[in-house]
Amino acid sequence: MNVVLGLNLMHADTSAALVVDGEVVAAISEERLGARIKHTSKFPMEAISFVLEYAGLSMTDVDYVAVARDPKANLREKVRWSMTNLKSSIPAFIEVLARNTRTEKKVNELKLLSQDSAGEPKFKFYPVEHHVAHISSSFYCTDTNEEYLGISYDASGDFVSVMTAICKKGEVLPSRRIFLPSSLGLFYTAMCQFIGFDRFGEEYKVMGLAPYGEDLYRAEMEKVISLKACGGFDLNPNYIRMHSGGRSGKQDDGSNIDMDLLYKPALSELLGRPLSRTDEDRERQINIAKSTQMMFERAALNYVEAEVRKHKATRLVMAGGSALNGVTNAKIYSNVNEVESVYLHPAAGDDGTAVGAALYCYNKEFEKINRYRNRLFSPYLGSEHSQDSVRNMLESKGVAFDVFSDEELYEIVAERILDSQVIGWFQGRSEWGPRALGNRSILADATNPRIKEIINSKIKRRESFRPFAPSILEEDVGIFFEQDIKSPYMMHVVKFRDEWRAKLPGVVHVDGTGRLQSVSAELNPRYHQLISTFKKRSGVGILLNTSFNENEPIVETPEQALSCFLRTDMDSLVLGNVVVSK
Repeated sequence: MNVVLGLNLMHADTSAALVVDGEVVAAISEERLGARIKHTSKFPMEAISFVLEYAGLSMTDVDYVAVARDPKANLREKVRWSMTNLKSSIPAFIEVLARNTRTEKKVNELKLLSQDSAGEPKFKFYPVEHHVAHISSSFYCTDTNEEYLGISYDASGDFVSVMTAICKKGEVLPSRRIFLPSSLGLFYTAMCQFIGFDRFGEEYKVMGLAPYGEDLYRAEMEKVISLKACGGFDLNPNYIRMHSGGRSGKQDDGSNIDMDLLYKPALSELLGRPLSRTDEDRERQINIAKSTQMMFERAALNYVEAEVRKHKATRLVMAGGSALNGVTNAKIYSNVNEVESVYLHPAAGDDGTAVGAALYCYNKEFEKINRYRNRLFSPYLGSEHSQDSVRNMLESKGVAFDVFSDEELYEIVAERILDSQVIGWFQGRSEWGPRALGNRSILADATNPRIKEIINSKIKRRESFRPFAPSILEEDVGIFFEQDIKSPYMMHVVKFRDEWRAKLPGVVHVDGTGRLQSVSAELNPRYHQLISTFKKRSGVGILLNTSFNENEPIVETPEQALSCFLRTDMDSLVLGNVVVSK
């Protein structure tokens, strides 16, 4: 047996993944466990314990601990930039040294923390360059007999913001890097901060706000980013700054990631005063959001198109935090004519590098694998809970419940959804990545004209401009959407066909789009059957799907699901075949 433990460390969204004989058997983000702090940068000891316990292993069974950071990568570029930017580079350099020391120290502490009767762990530390880990998370979860062009992009990792790699015959071979300070991720985050969304991980809110605006600031954005014919781009240092160092991954007293301010005062001279999230100047806020999204799309498409032409590629694998931009993902499909397929890892952000680092290490040190040649990579890699444990928990808390057969359950839940109920749907293993994909979901009727208002008032209490996602039977996608695209991990924002936009007010955004999840019987048979039953009753094979949480990480356990259910106005809670009603 060959075992690799993959980790994302010393930054937000720490996580752990376990690869056993080439198979990803478990993966989870630290935020789902323990103190349950969103985007936590805490060392993922809870996540490590979970993935090992799930596999019935201990650290003595682990051959390698693969970490998605390589301090030795891109040293020449780091030194070159530091020498020409001494004042700003010194704190960043000190931070990097300290972080690298802490990383190795923490990994080595695993040996001390996990000694058991089998003896002291003998694993080896295995650093993997950040973007190589990102690309590996996608490539090794596809048919590795095929040749792909791998693209990863985010704010930065190991001094790189964008990487292209040739992926073939089980190898990930980097062919191009764009180095800091040029970064589409830094640009997008800086603009998020400027219009008032200044907390870590709020880029998706700006993507949701953008459709309400007009691209009135295109000329100004082109002063911030200049595009090149080769696909590259330059970020104007007069407006956007790099991380200054000393704060990466730290969290304030409110458990929020302590972020640098990434825009400079000159941006206010270009765009006017900075805005707050509840600013009265709503029109300027939404228009800057629109221009930010449009500039990002133009830059991303310019890069992808240039790389596809250069390498004569037809198949892409993509990852990185910027690959969570579902609007851009859909436009790559529709606008880059040469591209026939794009695979995106469900945890495209930094949490997903734990899987990528582990799979890269396994393929380098043990064997070339092709575990996902004939089947889709399953994102259901978290915890699961037996029906006995669910019933015992509810009984211990004095909560009344009913138990139904599968057939009865689907009919009852479909009927309740049609009756305007909001359902907490808790099934099987939890999802890997930021999306609720039908195992830790809140479900409702997408055809109900008041359903968005109902959910936001009963449970979510979030910004009204943020859309809810449609979960659609995979075989029906072409009926509802202009692009007949498979999106099992909810990674594409696609336009609905005109005839359906008025009929699905719960999930159609202001611009006629929806963040699609295509549901297959192969990947999630229970969720597929529920939607099928709802379709028989309603004539529409779509459910509104949003994450099972209330301003917290997605629920992981039945206890957390019950707590969320009881403190909100959710109507029914379904835990496997156990139903709790109000």
